Amino acid sequence: MLMAAFVGVMLISNITGTKGVILFDSWLHIDVGPIKMDGLVTDGAFYLFPLAYVLGDVISEVYGFRAMRRTILTGFAVLMVASLCFWLTIELPAADFYEGQQAFRDVAGVVPQFLAAGLAGYVVGELLNSYVLVKMKERSGEGRLWARLISSTVVGELADTIVFCSIAATALGIATWGDFINYTIVGFVWKTLVEILVMPLTYLVVNRLKLAEPTYREALHARRHGAPETAGTTR
Repeated sequence: MLMAAFVGVMLISNITGTKGVILFDSWLHIDVGPIKMDGLVTDGAFYLFPLAYVLGDVISEVYGFRAMRRTILTGFAVLMVASLCFWLTIELPAADFYEGQQAFRDVAGVVPQFLAAGLAGYVVGELLNSYVLVKMKERSGEGRLWARLISSTVVGELADTIVFCSIAATALGIATWGDFINYTIVGFVWKTLVEILVMPLTYLVVNRLKLAEPTYREALHARRHGAPETAGTTR
């Protein structure tokens, strides 16, 4: 269920993220050095990407890096198949009565630059997010979950945002350094803040899964008593 939710969020984000969005442009104006902001420049998936990282944190914390790596690869494959299907559907001859061909092309059309940006940012960011969380857990054990969540989010979201924005900026129509810095900083700060705000929910889900998942309890018992972990544990 967690993998399905994660892949679903990424698939939806790939479509909604193709729309450039500006928020608070009527009153937010900043002009400091290279940073010139007339509103917050972002994209249509700004409210979805934090959810993907929350799901990634839960999977990594409860099931480990290997499970998250499989989830990331599954998502990558689904996104590639979806892009191929969108492209193929656009290229199929439109019926005479169908009047939405251009609209469909505008929304679902595969822009190679945007696809590459999304996939690159997704893989780099999610892998780093999971890796940092799992490595910190190896050192701190079950305690300090909040530190793992925040640290992994900062590293993963920063890498994701820089990679994605660097590749996709021109495809979204971002042509100035000011807009690029705005888009990058806003994306990173927003995603990080949202994950921090929903941390109580992340805690709740993680703790419930740890109690309900037999393999996790077995692995935890083995670690506490120094026994070798059996196959199927969270390691």
